[in-house]
Amino acid sequence: MTDSRLHKLVLGDTQANRVVPPSGFTAHLTLFVSGAMAFLAVFALALSMASGRLADQWASELARAATLRINAPAEQRAAQTEAALEILRQTPGVATARALSGEEQAALLAPWFGSSLPVGSLPLPQLIEVTGEDPGYDAAGLRLRLQAEVPGAVLDDHTRWRAPLVDAARSLRRLAWVSILLIGGATAAMITLAANAALAANAQVIEVLRLVGALDSYIAQAFIRRFTLRALTGSAAGVVLGMIGVWLMPEASDEGGFLTGLGFQGWGWLAPLVIPLLGALVAFAATTRAAGKRLGAVS
Repeated sequence: MTDSRLHKLVLGDTQANRVVPPSGFTAHLTLFVSGAMAFLAVFALALSMASGRLADQWASELARAATLRINAPAEQRAAQTEAALEILRQTPGVATARALSGEEQAALLAPWFGSSLPVGSLPLPQLIEVTGEDPGYDAAGLRLRLQAEVPGAVLDDHTRWRAPLVDAARSLRRLAWVSILLIGGATAAMITLAANAALAANAQVIEVLRLVGALDSYIAQAFIRRFTLRALTGSAAGVVLGMIGVWLMPEASDEGGFLTGLGFQGWGWLAPLVIPLLGALVAFAATTRAAGKRLGAVS
C-alpha cells in the first residue's frame, strides 16, 4: 500500500465517502459480525492459552510425580513400607518420599465411596507419594531393586495416563487455534457479502461517478475505508466485551479444576488487543477483493 493510499484509508476523502451509505443494512451487518466474531475470538484465544498452560503444567508436574504401592499382608506392611522408604531415600533423583496416612488415603477414595468408608477395616495397600528431581530418577533400576528387596512394592510413574492427558490438552489448544482461523474466515465471508451488497445498492451512483471521470480505484477506496473502519470499530467493541467476560470468569482453583482457569494471565491480557487490528486487516482484504471483482483492478 502506497503512502497516499494509506493516508486516504486513515483520513478518508469527504467526496468519496458519499459513495458508501453511512448507515443501513450493510453497516449494521458489518458492525455486528465483526463484534460477534471478535467476542468469540477472545474466548477461543483464552481457551488456547489456558490449554497451553495446562499441558505444560501436567507435563512438568506429572513427570516428577509417582506412587509406590505396597501390596503386603497386614503384619508385613509396616516393615516393607519402611524398607521401601529407605530405598527411595537412597535413590538418586528422588526428591521426597512420604507414606500417606489412613486419613489421606480415605480422602482419595471419598469421591468414589463417600467419606464414611471404613478404611481401617479394608485390606487397602499402603501408598507412598514419590516426587522426583530434575532430570529424574532411573525408574527401571528402581523397580528392579524394589522387586528384590520389597516384594510387595509396585511403582507407578503415571506414564500410562500422563501422556494422554497432555495430548488432550495440546489437542484442545490446537482446536482453539483452528476455531480462531474459522472465525477469521467467517468474518471475511460475511464482510465480502456486505461489501457486495453495498456495491450493488450503489450501482447507479457508481455509474454516474464513472461518467464524470472518477476512477474505479477512487470509488473502491471509499468502500475499502468505510468497511475497514466499521470492522475495526465492531471488533474493538467485541474484544472489550469478551475481555470483560473472561475477567468475570472464576479464577483457577484446585476445587474447580480446569474450568476455573480459562482466563488470561500476566502479559496474556495484551494478546486480545491484536484482534481488532486483525479484524480490520481481514475486512480490508475482503473488501479490496470484492471491490476489485465489481469495479475492476484496484490500482
